[in-house]
Amino acid sequence: MNILIIGSGGRESAFAYKLSKSPRLNQLFIAPGNAGTGQYGQNIDLKVTDFEGIGAFALANNVNMVLVGPEEPLVKGIHDFFLGREDLKHIPVIGPQQEGAQLEGSKDFSKEFMQRHGVPTAAYRSFDQSNLEEGLAYLETQQLPIVLKADGLAAGKGVLICETLDDAKAELTAMIADAKFGAASSVVVIEEFLKGIELSVFVLTDGTSYKVLPSAKDYKRIGEGDTGLNTGGMGSISPVPFADEAFLSKVEERIIKPTVDGLKKDNIPYKGFIFIGLMNVDGEPFVIEYNVRMGDPETESVLPRIESDLVDLLEGVAQGNLDQRSYTVSPQTAVTVVLVSGGYPGDYESGKEITNIENVENSIVFHAGTKEVDGKVVTAGGRVLAVTTLQDNLFDALQQATADAGRIFFERKYFRRDIGFDLI
Repeated sequence: MNILIIGSGGRESAFAYKLSKSPRLNQLFIAPGNAGTGQYGQNIDLKVTDFEGIGAFALANNVNMVLVGPEEPLVKGIHDFFLGREDLKHIPVIGPQQEGAQLEGSKDFSKEFMQRHGVPTAAYRSFDQSNLEEGLAYLETQQLPIVLKADGLAAGKGVLICETLDDAKAELTAMIADAKFGAASSVVVIEEFLKGIELSVFVLTDGTSYKVLPSAKDYKRIGEGDTGLNTGGMGSISPVPFADEAFLSKVEERIIKPTVDGLKKDNIPYKGFIFIGLMNVDGEPFVIEYNVRMGDPETESVLPRIESDLVDLLEGVAQGNLDQRSYTVSPQTAVTVVLVSGGYPGDYESGKEITNIENVENSIVFHAGTKEVDGKVVTAGGRVLAVTTLQDNLFDALQQATADAGRIFFERKYFRRDIGFDLI
């Protein structure tokens, strides 16, 4: 098969790595890719939202499947674009159509979906410009802390946890009246704060049957000990030690099955990944959010543990017979440590040469924010590389990934040395 991956980050590097191992793969293209994805296939200089360009490339290069990494092209309707074109509709797209993508594209849509289908989640109400005063009054009746979520996509920045009533009122006003997050916060979901431990569960579905992928936990804060500003993710581990068989059984019965069945009941076709962000509250799972694609850096921990042929699984999604495909997962533990540019998630410099990657022998190095300039690999983003190792136990994996992250050099490199140590 000829497969086209859409995206340029660590998640897409992990997809490229995994797909490249399939005997079913003929040619692999990554649009736009990064300095690392070129070792698995051919990078194509196309923006992820250039649907016309992507369609033309797919036709010219006999592409048999399109795998969409990031959420933006899904929310903007890349799958619908292919289905709507007579010359493209035969090419399967892995990722939901625009309506299904609203599970991530609109917090209000996803909360209504959960409520409708009995999926456990935090209590909430939504407000906009027309009932802002009502929203301010509603805050006075709620327990603190309280969570405010911009309804639309806000590049991972649209969720605020407010500790005081004054802060909550000021932020709600800023989001709705002052467009703090642009159009994304024209509607704001006010949500009950859930106290517990976060984790992520991933599902691959053809719209009827599904496979539960390995669980993972990511680390968002920039500083060790989970301190400082939120980032796109500083590392991840899979499996999650506290997500035992009993807990994951609750997740499947109470969340995964009602979600997949709910999509069917609502006549929302869905072929692709569902990322379920969970809170473990005293052993009970609650959904914090849905994403309609794999997470980053969780993908870098999850995919290396899947022993089955990913091309075969994706073909099962495309053909609607995923339940007939073989699926096995390694019992080993994966740990991913993310290397970032100095100053991230604030201002940072790009263009710093990266060296010593070739001396990493016991881990996989996934590129994220990198590019090639004059034959050298240089930094080109906040999150630069993700170093993943697979070992027989969590402690060995933590030590190996941290040691290998230390072997790579670029000016002002930073990484957390405590990823996963809270779970030992």
